[in-house]
Amino acid sequence: MAISYPLSLPTNIGMASIELRAKNTVAVSSSPFTYKQTVYAYDGQMWEADVTLPPMNRDDAESWIAFLMSLKGRYGTFLLNDPSATSVRGTATSATITGSAGDSSVSVSMTGTLRAGDYLQLGSGNDSTLHKVLADQNGTGTLEIWPKLRKARSNVAADLTSARGLFRLASNETAWSVNDASFYGISFGATEVVG
Repeated sequence: MAISYPLSLPTNIGMASIELRAKNTVAVSSSPFTYKQTVYAYDGQMWEADVTLPPMNRDDAESWIAFLMSLKGRYGTFLLNDPSATSVRGTATSATITGSAGDSSVSVSMTGTLRAGDYLQLGSGNDSTLHKVLADQNGTGTLEIWPKLRKARSNVAADLTSARGLFRLASNETAWSVNDASFYGISFGATEVVG
């Protein structure tokens, strides 16, 4: 059977830890005489992640190693999420988003609340984008999100229960370690797919 991207993470062993980073493209220019700063905010925003798996035996490790090798370095894509945030902290069970490319303030139609820090996913498969709510929102109105929309979204249902984004490996190299007790150690970096 041919490998089809994006892949889903193996489920036999969960992550020991994940470090998620929200990366913004901002330049700061300082005068060498007055130290006065001028700040330039550009459109670039993306997620980065470092994932560490717990020590595991070979049977469990091989599922993860095969997953990582199936990505063929930075070529393949996979869906990644914050494993501790499988639902929103607010009361909303569904939401519909509308906005233009470049918007960080989008229209939301929903009943209930989304709280600052909640995740939502727009699109699916290769069109998946992971967003974070930046300010509490009660009911229909304007929702502040990060990162900005990369393309126009019109009445798109947001996934509030298993929000994931589209990522690729940060390196073309896949590595793992095996210690003297035959426990495997696996960690990898990932960057969001921005297209």
